Amino acid sequence: MNPAALRATTRRHFFGDCRVGLGALALGQLLGDAQTAGAATGAQISGANAPHCPARAKRVIYLFMAGAPSQFELFDYKPELQKHDGEPAPDAFFPKEKSFAFIGKGAKLLGTQRKFAKHGACGVELSELLPHMATIADDACWIKSMKTDVFNHGPAKLFMNTGFQAPGRPSFGSWVIYGIGSEAEDLPGFVVLQSGPRGPRAGNSLWSSGFLPTNLQGVPFRGTGDAILNLRSPEGWSPARQREFVDLTNQLNRERLQLTGDPEIATRINAYEMAFRMQTSAPELMELADEPAHVLAAYGAEPGQASFANNCLLARRLIERGVRFVQLYHTDWDDHGGPNENLGEPLARRCRQIDQPCAALVKDLKVRGLLEDTIVIWGGEFGRTPMGEVREGIPGRDHHVEAFTIWVAGGGFKPGHIQGVTDDFGYFAVDGQVHVHDLHATLLHQLGFDHKQLTYRFQGRDHRLTDVHGAVRHELLS
Repeated sequence: MNPAALRATTRRHFFGDCRVGLGALALGQLLGDAQTAGAATGAQISGANAPHCPARAKRVIYLFMAGAPSQFELFDYKPELQKHDGEPAPDAFFPKEKSFAFIGKGAKLLGTQRKFAKHGACGVELSELLPHMATIADDACWIKSMKTDVFNHGPAKLFMNTGFQAPGRPSFGSWVIYGIGSEAEDLPGFVVLQSGPRGPRAGNSLWSSGFLPTNLQGVPFRGTGDAILNLRSPEGWSPARQREFVDLTNQLNRERLQLTGDPEIATRINAYEMAFRMQTSAPELMELADEPAHVLAAYGAEPGQASFANNCLLARRLIERGVRFVQLYHTDWDDHGGPNENLGEPLARRCRQIDQPCAALVKDLKVRGLLEDTIVIWGGEFGRTPMGEVREGIPGRDHHVEAFTIWVAGGGFKPGHIQGVTDDFGYFAVDGQVHVHDLHATLLHQLGFDHKQLTYRFQGRDHRLTDVHGAVRHELLS
């Protein structure tokens, strides 16, 4: 053998190219032959699973309030908490040494300064901070008894979005695309939009595809300008020349795919094709100025300005173009107390940013006939304590996992339904508790899937969004 060629073939290249080596055999065992073939042909993009039951919903818009809004200032008014404001909390509220992120025994109960009123035929109580949301009282299913397991922000966001508190698991959006695919041919099936002063804690792990093929991960879009940086062709490149470049690159990638069987190469091919098509579709999508003036006014959207309102309108435009899952993250709701993170003007300002566009989105979808098969979810990663947390003399609230509020509209969820009751201090759910795993199971059910059967084999085990937990909560459904 040529000594130069022998030297050029390193041990790493040999085992990478050898299809019968231990590495290749292990990869085949972990991924499974059918799964590897599916990734190689792009089958996962079209949905790898037949529905297990009739679907009431086709798509999801998830409005994630990163940082955890206080239910006591927005949704869960407690007269007894008002009555005992300023008194030390019972020792029973501190069952272990580390029950909360920051506060401990001796923390005082904190009543709210906000006024509440009942709204709609359902009579749901809402704060004065949410006047627009009050107008969709009878369109939403109000879950006042949510329960989670994790009280720190990053892990709790992961738990709410992936069903597991550590990075590495597929996000809810990725599971949805894995199950039913996407109708969009020139846009990703899963799009992420962000607003607020910073990104959410845990970052892109929240929309990762984990051990699912990477073509199922969420794709972050910018709120203004180009949806994705560097999507435009360099100056002087014609569409025909760009097409030639993509075709040549894909040909080389397909040859490599045939040699190695690496499913990530199939993902790369799909990414090049999607990027090429998006050079036409993305600019048109971002043109919010094309919307009628009354629609822009309803959302409070301003073309050219990055905002949560613009993102809500973009979410509607995305699902109209076949995108299956759109997730909006808005920061920062972490009101522990102090000058900039408290239950006064900082909370009121965030509510003004999201209240009108959230209500407008639900109403807009309803008018267009899209709400009946679109699930809209609103909520954060956990709730807030009935005890106060004081920083620099200004009160806020600590993290609380036992009870908090979210709402869900459309997609077969029961409109005007109020789920669950908390105790007199809002500490525990005493009736109708809904765990995060239950919520995930119920959402998948509405999309046509049994959460116990929508699985993916990884490292010798069949994984699912709900792990080994969860139950469909039929009382939430119409």
